[in-house]
Amino acid sequence: MSDRTSYRYAERLRVRWAEVDMQRVVFNAHYLTYFDTAVAGYWRAMALPYIETMAYLDGDLFMRKAALEYHASARYDDLLEVGIRTARIGTSSIVLDGAIWRGNELLVGGELVYVFADPSGSASRPVPQELRDVLHAHETGKSMTDVRVGPWDELGREASAIRTQVFVEEQKIPADMEWDAADAVCLHAVAYNRFGRALATGRLLEHVPGVAKIGRMAVLPGMRGSGIGRAVLDALMNAARARGDREALLHAQLSAAPFYSLAGFTPRGPVFEEAGIPHLEMVRSL
Repeated sequence: MSDRTSYRYAERLRVRWAEVDMQRVVFNAHYLTYFDTAVAGYWRAMALPYIETMAYLDGDLFMRKAALEYHASARYDDLLEVGIRTARIGTSSIVLDGAIWRGNELLVGGELVYVFADPSGSASRPVPQELRDVLHAHETGKSMTDVRVGPWDELGREASAIRTQVFVEEQKIPADMEWDAADAVCLHAVAYNRFGRALATGRLLEHVPGVAKIGRMAVLPGMRGSGIGRAVLDALMNAARARGDREALLHAQLSAAPFYSLAGFTPRGPVFEEAGIPHLEMVRSL
């Protein structure tokens, strides 16, 4: 449990003032919250939006047991890493091992036992083979997503559904501003998880000869911060390189500018409004 190299996923958390007790250390019950937060991140790392995944599997996971072993205490403002891994899968149970570190010091170990059951929790069911396969694939270092690049007639149905949810429903962009003639002629990318669910999309068109324009980048809310958006962006940049483009530009929503900066894009020009949302033109060499 204490071997950090055996955990492929770890969540970074900082201890908040409200989590410290009168002994000036983290109150012991909060470690369960830390583990629960990390489990949610573990599902994202597997590209599995939890609620939609359980609906697809026609079941849910119910905690049967949680056992913690305390080695040392965390204190206010400590930066912690919470590791989660699948230890074993039984007929209807999944056992997750957890560990909380401060630097290289192991503070708390945990064992979380879940039972897969019908959605009401009244009767256990065998853990679906599809879920077993994904858990095993993650723990053995396999890719959790498949990014496909192609024309609208191949990927438009999934790309349209994601863009409708993100841009039209979430961001309230008028539908008549979202759809244009470029969709039919440009290249699209869609990221799928191992259950075949589409999670993110983007598109690539020619701005001027030699310059690619990337746009309509959208990631479903539950998957943001999981790396799926970067996988779509990389796929589009690779497609641009393959056709000989020397530069890529995009209009980044201001809130997403740090994401594109990490991918090597730099701002060019002032902030401007597009569809009522502040944007920034950003460019990078290919």
